[in-house]
Amino acid sequence: MNLLDVPKGKSVRIVDFLGGKSVFYKLVQLGVSPGRVVKVLRYAPMGGPLMLDVEGRSVALGRRIAGRIQVEVVK
Repeated sequence: MNLLDVPKGKSVRIVDFLGGKSVFYKLVQLGVSPGRVVKVLRYAPMGGPLMLDVEGRSVALGRRIAGRIQVEVVK
């Protein structure tokens, strides 16, 4: 499942990224790295970015990059 499939308010664990090194480095700089638990805060309307809670910080991600992030549900 990718990050765009996660309902608002749910927490998920980052599993992997689909893409090259540039995508990986950009996401790691934002604190979105494999093994980290993030929570989807909201989806902006009209195809805008989604907001994530990453260890108490709000991070905005574009939908193209969010679609490349593979996640699993946290139990």
